[in-house]
Amino acid sequence: MISTSRTLDVDAIRKDFPVLGRILPNGKPLVYLDNAATSQKPRQVLDALTDYYELHNSNVHRGVHTLAEEATALYEGARDAVASFINAPSRDEVVFTKNASESLNLVANMLGWADEPYKVDADSEIVITEMEHHSNIVPWQLLAQRTGAKLKWFGLTDDGRLDLSNIDEIITEKTKVVSFVLVSNILGTVNPVEEIVRRAQAVGALVVIDASQAAPHMPLDVQALEADFVAFTGHKMLAPTGIGVLWGRQELLEDLPPFLGGGEMIETVSMQSSTYAPAPHKFEAGTPPIAQAVGLGAAIEYLNGIGMDAIAAHEHTITEYAVNRLQEVPDLRIIGPATAEGRSGAISFTLGDIHPHDVGQVLDEQGIAVRVGHHCARPVCLRYGIPATTRASFYLYSTEAEVDALIDGLHHVRAFFG
Repeated sequence: MISTSRTLDVDAIRKDFPVLGRILPNGKPLVYLDNAATSQKPRQVLDALTDYYELHNSNVHRGVHTLAEEATALYEGARDAVASFINAPSRDEVVFTKNASESLNLVANMLGWADEPYKVDADSEIVITEMEHHSNIVPWQLLAQRTGAKLKWFGLTDDGRLDLSNIDEIITEKTKVVSFVLVSNILGTVNPVEEIVRRAQAVGALVVIDASQAAPHMPLDVQALEADFVAFTGHKMLAPTGIGVLWGRQELLEDLPPFLGGGEMIETVSMQSSTYAPAPHKFEAGTPPIAQAVGLGAAIEYLNGIGMDAIAAHEHTITEYAVNRLQEVPDLRIIGPATAEGRSGAISFTLGDIHPHDVGQVLDEQGIAVRVGHHCARPVCLRYGIPATTRASFYLYSTEAEVDALIDGLHHVRAFFG
């Protein structure tokens, strides 16, 4: 499906996704509003996976036979596709991992094992934010515990945005790394990258950005971000599960130590010592997620065919429509920005005193798939004094009719619970 205009042919796009036409066991048509958790996959990606396994399946890099060379070309072609998609200066700056969590853990561990000037130690400070996914909290907590470094964070305003009023006190001359989410998975907030990066650069701190909720929904340019590392995952952007990306500046990837040891990441091995392959292979120990990378390459081709600007424009329209319609529902409270400005299509809310799990269950009976819980962002729920939220999240194939179904479903929830 290819679109060259800013208005997507959503009906045509939806035909590429077999699951979106599914009738559920309860006889209801599927309304899929859980895209922040994982996206659905188009036939083009499914066909690429089938083609790989049926015709090209082999391990990569080490073989000289035809299948090995074909598999290697497909795997490395996916790296080229990612590099172009994020405007990386070099394909060698693209490291394949199994997900964004592994990418962020990779960086945290590298900085704990590194030599100066990158080493995080007891004299260092690490800065994150209160809106992070657990994947961008726990690795830094572990690093702080192991090294004695001090962990600091930016708080949240009442309307779900970062409180940067004390940025000079949070990011100081002791700060070694600042790691933050580009787009919040629970609040939908799009963060002010430039202001944070400028302050981090002023004190010589490394910048790590979690772009998991950005890469599927808007153009992602790592050079424009001016970060040192950017992590994201494939399964939220039409690709299979089991594939993630870490982009890092070339000089950092060359200078920092490897994360995992084993086959493929070595240059030479003796019983006394080993030397390591150049980046990115230094960080890809063992048999990599070959088929998953092929699927990611196919997903990127699909997204490029539609156009990331067009996808972002469509999602903004859907988000604006959803925010306005949700405010029609009595007792509903949006947790996060209450307008479509500066936010993405992940909208979390509470509904009076009805527990989100009950909301989700009754919506499921109507065929509406949403996510409930703390969304691996429990500190946000603690900040706003709530146990959990219901989250509806949209993507390129979402429609206003699905938003209407959600609103009707929420009215049904309220009636069900009296």
